[in-house]
Parts: sequence; structure tokens; C-alpha cells
Amino acid sequence: MTDLPISTARLTLRAATVEDAAATWPYRRLPEVGEWITELATDEAAYGEKFADPERLASTVIIELDGVVIGDFMIKIQDAWAQAEVSEQAVRSQAELGWTLDPAHMGQGYATEAATALLEYCFETLGVRRITAICFADNAPSVRLIERLGMRLEQRAVKESLHRSGQWLDSLGYAILRDEWLSMRSAQTNA
Repeated sequence: MTDLPISTARLTLRAATVEDAAATWPYRRLPEVGEWITELATDEAAYGEKFADPERLASTVIIELDGVVIGDFMIKIQDAWAQAEVSEQAVRSQAELGWTLDPAHMGQGYATEAATALLEYCFETLGVRRITAICFADNAPSVRLIERLGMRLEQRAVKESLHRSGQWLDSLGYAILRDEWLSMRSAQTNA
């Protein structure tokens, strides 16, 4: 993601560096954040090692407000499934978005602002045709964000995700196509 940073009205979105582990650790270790992410950070050194993994760094976007890190987003560029004869057309044609925001900065529109900028970045700069987002059905803040972005619910998987609580939880899969996003943007511009 060498074409970052992106500036929005209030935020700067930039590629992650190894040094960002120290800035993301304070909120990534919080139980309320760990409730919904893949792995709860419990050891700062181990977290720093995982954060520094080149694959993770390549898919991590840091969100800053006035130079302070307030969150991190994931953009995983993927190949879409395709039959063999047309598989080259599916290379790097879709992206998955994910996010973690410092709870101290929730409820102020920052996640929506950053995610909207990343949708535009994925569609316009990276040239993907489809963006997905997956979350636990019980993760109400993520569900609200995804729906604010105009993504459509494509799948509800019943009790298919094992949560660290030991409970099997439902998950939701959302997506938006570039054409849908362009139509939505056009409607907002003309309103």
C-alpha cells in the first residue's frame, strides 16, 4: 500500500510500520476490544512480534487523529474464485476489510470516516470489484458500521464461529460491489 497516506476531513490513514505495535498495544489489549477480534493481545512482546509479521504489516492501515493512533484497519486483497479458463481475471479482484478502534474514540464517526475512505481507496486506487466484511452477529458496533457503509448482508452462518468464551456464535458476511458503491455515491452527491 505504497500509495498511502490518505487524508480525510479529520483523519490520516497510512501504512503500518513495526513501530505502530507500541501505539496499538494499549487498546488492542483491552478486554472490550478483544471480545470481537481474532486474538486478544495479552503479552506486549508477543504482540509486537505478531504485529511485525510482514504479511500483517502489508495489510494493516493505521488511523491517526492529529498524529495520535486511534485505530487500525485491515485490507486483505484477494483473488476471487474463478474457473480455470478465466482465473487470471479474478486475480486481486476483491478485498476484505476489518477494523479495530480505540474505545476512547468510538461514537464520534471516526470508524465510518476511515472505512468510507478505505472503500474509495480499494475501489478507485486498488481497482477491486468487490469488498467484504465479516463479523460476529453479536458485535453490534461492527454491524452498525457495515450497514452505514451501505454493504449488503449476504450470509448469516448459524453457530459456526467458536468464540473464546467457548460458545458457538453466529457470524454475518456483508459485501458491496464497485457498481453499487458508485451508485450510492452518485445518489449522495445528487441529494
